[in-house]
Amino acid sequence: MADDPRVELYERLAATAELPVDRGASRWLGEAEAVAADVRDIDDPAVVADRAGTVADLLGEIDATGHPEADGHVRKARELATRLSER
Repeated sequence: MADDPRVELYERLAATAELPVDRGASRWLGEAEAVAADVRDIDDPAVVADRAGTVADLLGEIDATGHPEADGHVRKARELATRLSER
């Protein structure tokens, strides 16, 4: 994964798109990935924090994905989004 947490956040979520996940989780993951795509290209710390907070909120709606590898990506993405939102 990338050294930049903004890029890693996106990569973690993009990786879940390759895996068979539950439909409900897929919807939240898709929305979170779209927002994370924006986050990776933003330099303004306040905007990054706000958008990362949105990603964290979206990921908070997911209890489980139905796939262990995807669950790991979601866990790490949630940590990254929370860390970015607190900057």
